This record gives sequence, structure tokens and C-alpha cells, in this order.
Amino acid sequence: MEKKKFLGILFDCCNVYRRIYINKEKNAYEGRCPLCQREVRVIIGSEGTSSRFFNAR
Repeated sequence: MEKKKFLGILFDCCNVYRRIYINKEKNAYEGRCPLCQREVRVIIGSEGTSSRFFNAR
């Protein structure tokens, strides 16, 4: 079974952590704050980073 790729996001809006997962097209990670439903989208690029944890402001 293949593990789902994810990023760890700390949503500063509500001070809550959540994982966001890669979309079907495999071109971005997408998710929402679990409290206020604010959307976040992190595009995957060729010159990206190896970091797995971020803050959404």
C-alpha cells in the first residue's frame, strides 16, 4: 500500500496543525483549516524544497 504524500501545515488563523494531501493531478497539496475552513494550496515545482512543515498565514 502506497503512503499518501502530505505536508504539515500550522494554520496561524486558528493556531491549529493539520496535514494537507497531494491532489489527484499531483501538481499541488491542498487542504483547509479545520476550524475556519480557510483554503491553502501549495504548488509543486521543479525548484521546490525538501521541507515538509509550513505555516499558513
